[in-house]
Amino acid sequence: MFQNLKQAREFCAENDIRMIDFMMVDLDGRWRHLTIPVERFTEDTLRDGIGFDGSNYGYAPVEKSDMVFVPDLSSAYFDVFEEVPTLGMIGDVYVIDLPENYPFDQYPRNVVKRAEQYMKDLGVATDFIIGPEYEFHVFDHVSYEVKPQGSSYSVDTEQAEWNTGNDELPNLGYKMPLKGGYHRALPYDRLSGFRSRLTMLMEGQGIAVKYHHHEVGGPGQIELEVELGGLLEMADKTMMTKHLARNLAFAEDRTVTFMPKPIYAEAGNGLHVHMHLFKNGEPLFYDEKGYSQLSETALHFMGGILTHVRALCALLNPSTNSYKRLVPGYEAPVTIGYATSNRSSVVRIPAYAKGPMNKRFELRNADGTCNPYYAFAAILMAGLDGIEKKIDPEKEGFGPYDFNLYDLSPEDAAKIRQLPRSLDEALDALEADNEFLTKGGVFSEKLLEIWIDRKRQEAALYNQLPHPVEFELYYDL
Repeated sequence: MFQNLKQAREFCAENDIRMIDFMMVDLDGRWRHLTIPVERFTEDTLRDGIGFDGSNYGYAPVEKSDMVFVPDLSSAYFDVFEEVPTLGMIGDVYVIDLPENYPFDQYPRNVVKRAEQYMKDLGVATDFIIGPEYEFHVFDHVSYEVKPQGSSYSVDTEQAEWNTGNDELPNLGYKMPLKGGYHRALPYDRLSGFRSRLTMLMEGQGIAVKYHHHEVGGPGQIELEVELGGLLEMADKTMMTKHLARNLAFAEDRTVTFMPKPIYAEAGNGLHVHMHLFKNGEPLFYDEKGYSQLSETALHFMGGILTHVRALCALLNPSTNSYKRLVPGYEAPVTIGYATSNRSSVVRIPAYAKGPMNKRFELRNADGTCNPYYAFAAILMAGLDGIEKKIDPEKEGFGPYDFNLYDLSPEDAAKIRQLPRSLDEALDALEADNEFLTKGGVFSEKLLEIWIDRKRQEAALYNQLPHPVEFELYYDL
């Protein structure tokens, strides 16, 4: 938004800005913030940063543990949800040292910057262009508790099929059928206005929305697809999209979740990522004579992703809930392969994306519980490894699978490699296969170590808790 402090201060004066809000990314991919009065925002802030305790953000301590947050003026935005007029901005974390501070290697934005620089140093490409698709649920109510003597959760939305028999007036019918919400029109689609208001907020923050619609999930599942952009840009915009969606819903007495599978037997929420490479403005993924018009570079990039996708799941699907979505029957991938226009394949090549500038493919397993910086950087590193090693996805047995992978016989399905079935299995894969991430120091070994340890603890907690379905199955045995 700004190139220098003078521009920022002029904007603040013209718009009566009273507070500057600094947004920082924690290990899990949540925003945290710290606020100062506009009068305290000076050149010293941009040069020296603001000190904070990174250990409270989930990062591992380092020998020189004093850290500072340095705001990125180009990321500045007006926060429409703050009561007092506030200018927000994202930024980077540095470790304090002499003669100069240096970037903290575990901080998510710094990982993305190293990944982009590694790509450029290889000479493969100058730009990794991606486009996420945001799927999430909008509910009218959520409650949950986890106690030693009992656990429970409940979600509700007025448009859900289970409310057809609700006798509380008024009940006007027009409930969304089970798995029947895709592109439904008014009056079934109660969230059309919400999506349009969210779209306008996103556009106001420089996030170009291609379209929005109701998704398959009847109880309040929606999707927004955005125009493609650079790696760091789209990671920042993913954080902003979540911020806007959650706060708009909250302001309207609703609640938003990006959980992959909040409702049993319904469609889950993915974070499909479209991608292609450019070098000095020239597209690298197009070849008129290639499979589905993909170039050899594109296929090698894809080959790297497919080779490492089980390990990638630990970063792209980092929650226990992720693996409740990655099951057959809900347009979520379970097998490792590629194909054209096939939503049951983990890599899908959209048939509608034609021509050199648009030719791309999408990775379909990621979900909204990922830290977008780590996830997008890891995808790039896997693809670059494929280019370096010239991994041919067809020769490696990854397809193309131009048929419905859900309709295979058990014998044929057993011949195709599978995505992990649990978070523990994905973490095992990452422990066994992470060299492609540490090349060029992009992901530090310490970062991967604390990530795996943190996620192991989450999986252990989940595995130790009794579940209501276990009472149903085993109480009387």
